[in-house]
Amino acid sequence: MANIASAPSAARTDTPSAQPGLLREIRQFWQTFFVAAFNPYHPEQHYMRGPGPACRAKDLSQD
Repeated sequence: MANIASAPSAARTDTPSAQPGLLREIRQFWQTFFVAAFNPYHPEQHYMRGPGPACRAKDLSQD
């Protein structure tokens, strides 16, 4: 059974597009960085953090 951490096959490393280990790691880092840095979806900005002022006003008027 193959897993993600398995070594690449010899046929794949013989291709001219294969990159040495350090260059591949640098490329992966920057690719991951740009995806995370420029991702327009930020759900934490739209998360409700509790009852709003209308709820507090309703509670005060009941007393």
